[in-house]
Amino acid sequence: MPAASLTTKTALVTGSTSGIGLGIARSLAAEGANIIFNGFGDRQEIQKLQTSVETEFGVRTAYHNADMSKAVEIEAMMDFASSFGGVDILVNNAGIQHVANIEDFPVDKWDAIIAINLTSCFHTTRLALPYMKQKNWGRIINLASVHGLVASAQKSAYVAAKHGLVGFTKTTALETAQTGITCNAICPGWVLTPLVQKQVDARAEKDNVDNETAKKRLLAEKQPSGEFVTPEQLGALAVFFCSTAADQIRGVAWNMDGGWVAQ
Repeated sequence: MPAASLTTKTALVTGSTSGIGLGIARSLAAEGANIIFNGFGDRQEIQKLQTSVETEFGVRTAYHNADMSKAVEIEAMMDFASSFGGVDILVNNAGIQHVANIEDFPVDKWDAIIAINLTSCFHTTRLALPYMKQKNWGRIINLASVHGLVASAQKSAYVAAKHGLVGFTKTTALETAQTGITCNAICPGWVLTPLVQKQVDARAEKDNVDNETAKKRLLAEKQPSGEFVTPEQLGALAVFFCSTAADQIRGVAWNMDGGWVAQ
């Protein structure tokens, strides 16, 4: 078992039953943090996931199925977290995507993306801060996106939400600047999550190519490294943000994007 530096802490990671959220949850558990999972999926599979993390890292886990588009369910999840003593590390990761031109963008899709990708982070943060202030320690990590820094066509709602989340991160950091609480954003480029795999599949169908070729074409358009960022790499950055070395890193939007924004 790795040396544990977060053994007294509890981390709530939204959207953590797969992809980036799961990678971050596992990285925090490896440092000794207890984990509260959130996300959709088969309950038996989620239970297996919990058992696996508990066994591998010797931590406690819990799960709450709050729909991150609903404030009342988020409030219930944050109340549930009190059974672990409160949330020390909040990772706002839950997100959805829809691609369409602005004039064709379904209004219900816009509302859902803004609710889950942005507004949910306001609700979790406002409910986590009193406990963090009481302890004078906390880490809020917002999973924004490279699209919180630059735009792409046909992703108006996602880009708007992620730009908003970067701004929200800065405001939270300023309001907590003289406390032991930090708030920062991680801005990944392409990560091969289920969300991105759907875009790869759509690209393969559109171009009539195999999946590997579609991946290469997707990366070539934006990500100079030609490689996907991994959930494990993002998890390592989240662990760093939780360390004492990061005490004075406040309000940053840290892109891990294979050179996307450097262009």
